[in-house]
Amino acid sequence: MNAFQDQTRFRFANCYPEMPHALTHGLESHPLLELESLAQLAESLPLHSIECNSGDQPIGVDAVPEQTRDRIGETIRNIKNEGRWVGLRNVEQDPEYAELLAELLDELSDEIEGKTGPLINLQSFIFITSAGGVTPYHFDPEHNILLQIRGSKVMTVFPAGDPDFASDELHETYHAGGRPELPWQPDMSAGGMDFELGPGDAVYVPVMAPHYVRTGSETSISISITWRSKWSHAESDARCFNGMMRQIGMRPHAPGRWPRQNLAKAYGWRIIRRLKSMTS
Repeated sequence: MNAFQDQTRFRFANCYPEMPHALTHGLESHPLLELESLAQLAESLPLHSIECNSGDQPIGVDAVPEQTRDRIGETIRNIKNEGRWVGLRNVEQDPEYAELLAELLDELSDEIEGKTGPLINLQSFIFITSAGGVTPYHFDPEHNILLQIRGSKVMTVFPAGDPDFASDELHETYHAGGRPELPWQPDMSAGGMDFELGPGDAVYVPVMAPHYVRTGSETSISISITWRSKWSHAESDARCFNGMMRQIGMRPHAPGRWPRQNLAKAYGWRIIRRLKSMTS
């Protein structure tokens, strides 16, 4: 398929895994990413794989927005007039989209594996948004490339692992099963990097890098291709271990970012988790 040209792969290799950076792709005319194809995909997915809410969200939200999943196919077909934000989660449940995800990541696998090892938990998410929609401030546990297919967006990305933008306690709560949404303060804006995305543009977002997204003046379609690594899982488990330590009154140091493996805390948490499962 050759969605990523040599220059893009070279830039990705130089910046991965810790530096957010702009990329380009050749996926904007792919038939699986046309509006009608996405409407049919949404109608075939289980409800728990669909998010649909008002596109007019603030940057910071205190709770999960109210979901309106009924008539999801028609919402997507008429997204221009709906004022909605639609997220289709784990679209790799569909064999055609699973093949697309595998093909895209196969093009970058040498660059990825050379830094963070084998790709784990390959997943893909598709976002269909009315003009002016906002994806509120949050973070995600995956290595992520967002590819813009139609319309425009501005993604604002903040430094990963910096407690000025997401406290250690918020990381620990999230990895223990909490929500990804983060509290927002306007004075944090100066710390973000803006990436302007149109069709054919993409951006790489590091693991747990806080970010928010604003859609432009037209309907937007974008697809995220994501993967985990042994390193990202170790950081997650170390955060869970720290959360347990904090509950008993300790003040643990935050896990180190890549390439530190955080194995002592990670193994400690995995042992505790296993013991809990054996006694429950």
